[in-house]
Amino acid sequence: MAACGELTMRGILTLLIIVYLIGVGVELAPVVQGQWNSGSASDFASSIARALPDALTWPAKVYRNLTEKV
Repeated sequence: MAACGELTMRGILTLLIIVYLIGVGVELAPVVQGQWNSGSASDFASSIARALPDALTWPAKVYRNLTEKV
């Protein structure tokens, strides 16, 4: 049986992963909305592929924005 601390750590990690993936989705939402009906599937996939590296770094952008205002 898992210890209470282990279950707590699993819960925290799960929550962090969910928040991270939601943030990636939020960052990709404008690209998806703009490209959904505007072209072929390959155009859609390539626009997602171009936007994905920036979307994956959203925590760094948030951190930079928070520290610049201080």
